[in-house]
Amino acid sequence: MSFASFGEFLAMGNHGPYVWSAYAISLAVIGLNVALPILARRRYLQDEARRLRREESK
Repeated sequence: MSFASFGEFLAMGNHGPYVWSAYAISLAVIGLNVALPILARRRYLQDEARRLRREESK
């Protein structure tokens, strides 16, 4: 499929809102699948460091 202009490309034959929202949702899910484990690991390491400091001070 070829498009005569960038506007037609964005419109995707009047299916643009569906196509671009599907891309946005997919990218958001992939972003969450990357970010959440990184944040969970950071939180876990901070909690473990805090626990070790508490045990050392006893």
